[in-house]
Amino acid sequence: MTTTEHPFAQYVRILGKGKTGSRSLSFDEAKTAFNMILRGEAEDIQVGAFLMLLRVKEESAEEIAGFVAACREFIDAPNHIHVDIDWSSYAGKRRQLPWFIASLTLLADQGTRIFIHGAKGHTAGRLYTEDAFNRLELPVSQSWQDVSTALDNQNITLMPVEAMCAPLARLLSLRNTLGLRSPVHTLCRLINPLNAEQSFQSIFHPAYAATHQQAAAILKQPNMAVFKGEGGEIERKANAASLVKTISSHLIAEEKWPKLQEEKEPAMDSLDMQHFIDVWRGNTQDAYANNAIIGTLAIILKQHSTQYSQEDALAKARDMWNERNLQRFN
Repeated sequence: MTTTEHPFAQYVRILGKGKTGSRSLSFDEAKTAFNMILRGEAEDIQVGAFLMLLRVKEESAEEIAGFVAACREFIDAPNHIHVDIDWSSYAGKRRQLPWFIASLTLLADQGTRIFIHGAKGHTAGRLYTEDAFNRLELPVSQSWQDVSTALDNQNITLMPVEAMCAPLARLLSLRNTLGLRSPVHTLCRLINPLNAEQSFQSIFHPAYAATHQQAAAILKQPNMAVFKGEGGEIERKANAASLVKTISSHLIAEEKWPKLQEEKEPAMDSLDMQHFIDVWRGNTQDAYANNAIIGTLAIILKQHSTQYSQEDALAKARDMWNERNLQRFN
């Protein structure tokens, strides 16, 4: 038995010292602690305690920002790869197909460079973006060289979290061991490793939107948008109003977008990507899919071009959808 305190123990103690003795971590403390976790310098039992204490307390914006800063430092992505949009995809779809991929494809086909990072497999019964990309023959990148090539060729790519930051993938996989999501599911969405001007995120619970927005401001992200999307992905729910919290040129704001249809859409019987392809090619009509694609694209366009009104953005999105390359997917 050792009598010397483990260096990571101080961070567990800060969070777990009781109702009157505990407190949130500062930015610097959070960054140092998470750097230790990423480098494997904390024991597994300490990592589990740390993550669950944060979960019970609810992580602060400063803590999330510190964790993200540690991840960026650890990942050390090349600075020569230019991207316009950073897009996080860590939830997977359960009720609807990932219609947001159509929104992103429309942008990529017009020259917008989009980097997506995400995870798959952590929750049973979901369709993950990586699997959808494979079915659509969109590029999935396993290295930064792959990312650079894919962006130059197609303006869009997805990098699995395992390839981007292997320790984060391991932390995400603890969800089924711990029985709960952890702050890792929040911080992954804000990493933006290639320093894109525009960053988009989604949340499961509306209360987390402000934390995302505040953390992004601490990290000096110039432009971002976060809202509660369908299934936890960045996709507008066509049959619900969306409150979008934003940062535009470093100014914090929020905007409410109205629902696009009144009728509720039941869960799809099967998440078959062939239906996605048929909708794209015009072989199948799906009003909900059209609204989700156009509605998601409108939020992106308005965030990207702040001179647009909501109506302008929706009109532009409809035009882009109507003028799409019908032969894009086979």
